[in-house]
Amino acid sequence: MDSGRGSADAAGQARRGLFVQEFEVGDRAGLRRARAASVETPLALVILFVCPTADIAAVMAEAARTFGETPVIGCTTAGEIGRAGYSENRIVLLGFPSDHFAAESVLLHPVDEIDKVDLVSGMIRRRARLTVERPGWNNEFAFLLVDGLSLAEDRVAAACSDALGPVPLFGGSAGDGTRFRSTSVAIGGEVYSNAAVLTYFRTDCRIRVFSLDHLIPTEHRMVVTGADPKRRVVREINAEPAAREYARILGKDPEQLDTFTFAAHPVAVRFGGKHHVRAIQQVKDREELVFFSAIEEGLVLSLADTEHMGTHLERELAALSQDVTPDAIIACDCILRRLEAQEKQLTREVSDILARHGVIGFSTYGEQMGGMHVNQTMTGVAIYPPEAG
Repeated sequence: MDSGRGSADAAGQARRGLFVQEFEVGDRAGLRRARAASVETPLALVILFVCPTADIAAVMAEAARTFGETPVIGCTTAGEIGRAGYSENRIVLLGFPSDHFAAESVLLHPVDEIDKVDLVSGMIRRRARLTVERPGWNNEFAFLLVDGLSLAEDRVAAACSDALGPVPLFGGSAGDGTRFRSTSVAIGGEVYSNAAVLTYFRTDCRIRVFSLDHLIPTEHRMVVTGADPKRRVVREINAEPAAREYARILGKDPEQLDTFTFAAHPVAVRFGGKHHVRAIQQVKDREELVFFSAIEEGLVLSLADTEHMGTHLERELAALSQDVTPDAIIACDCILRRLEAQEKQLTREVSDILARHGVIGFSTYGEQMGGMHVNQTMTGVAIYPPEAG
């Protein structure tokens, strides 16, 4: 991206709502261009979605220096969603203009030692403070970034939801492409593993937090008969080695199970009157299945079919514009959705839909919606024009 066009695009986006810019990982001037383009748009917060091939520590340190007093948070990704839809090897930058947003972020580290009492009292203080500072700004939401390999997203989402009370929460788990080796979140120029960053927003813009998936549960069911919940590992399904039994149900060779298989043939658990995906990450030791989210013995899993991803996504995003078109949509989109689009040769179609509806965000190792950690979904927030007055 040449600097002139990048600055013009970013400035235009700032006038419509969020300040957005993206650049290649190797573009050393990208952050400076973004800062220059935003100089006339004071920002309450900057978020960076960073390709996992980048040196995130260097990127976040430079971002903190470049944006000065503006807080900066971020995470590694399993792929980026930029202005042209799905992209890779890029850094996507979101800025929230302080004319319409107030934000405060808190680091939760380590995630297995969260003080729930402190979290609740801290969030009460933040909400009260921003309510006083921004009287008349009646809309609020929260955004959660979690280390995608921490195995703690379920607990973190539940704790944050409890602390937030009525505030709608969404989020995503930091990724590492399809390598599953190292994921990070960042705040204030510092990078952390086994951590999460929770950000509370108050705004005069109307907002709608949403979650969508294109899955249709079937009558094909299986029971988890052996599991290691702490590691999210299923050893047995229907009293048979898990990977072998899953493959048998699909009519496939166990040796051919891969991430594309898991994306195309998800399993779901019924909870609270709805089905929620318990996505499979990988096969371990040829017999065990490693999951992206909480799993335990006795769970009844339903095999799910998928609606056409492009048709479903267009319909759901169009519904967000039924009355008023959003200025921007921030999305956390599961890596398995991206892989399914790739496997079914729908990447271009899905990218065009995301771009047409102004979706910006990243591909995740899991998504958070309220107090739940889910998989193979898109969670996000649609941000609409400010309320009159």
